[in-house]
Amino acid sequence: MPLNVSHPSLRRSGEASVEGVLNQLVLEHLQLAPLQWDVLVNGKPCDCDVVADCRSGDAVSLEVQLTNLSKNAVGPLALTVVPYQDYQNGVQNYELEDAVTFIGSSTFYIDTVKPKESSVCVGALLFLYTGDFYLNIKFQGDSAGRDLPLAWFTLPSVHIRALEPPQQAGA
Repeated sequence: MPLNVSHPSLRRSGEASVEGVLNQLVLEHLQLAPLQWDVLVNGKPCDCDVVADCRSGDAVSLEVQLTNLSKNAVGPLALTVVPYQDYQNGVQNYELEDAVTFIGSSTFYIDTVKPKESSVCVGALLFLYTGDFYLNIKFQGDSAGRDLPLAWFTLPSVHIRALEPPQQAGA
């Protein structure tokens, strides 16, 4: 399918084509995830419009349950949790080494998940100061046999608000 392109201010025109852009490899990569994931923060389901509150300095449990809704087994997969802050002006800060730490690892290995079965990853985070934080949770195919590994993100990101710890009596 040719596309006619014209730039009058540059006095240029031409023809472009998208032929070959959507090959089988790219189409496989753009498919909808055959997975359902449920995220719990401190044991409570984390929906798209819910902000999970916690106290800075307290461990926050994070549980991600992955359910395979496809007809085929999926995996192996790597689940990675990446915290960031969104300043609501187009800037996202991923350099949070001094603000958020993981108790354990931020990446989990998931072996093959059979159809209609689930796998659960459990971890914990520690927010060292107050603020609004977000978690990108990404599943990526861990198979070396693919040219372009499959990858899926939970959308939207998990929103966690770290609040001030309660004041000690007499402090």
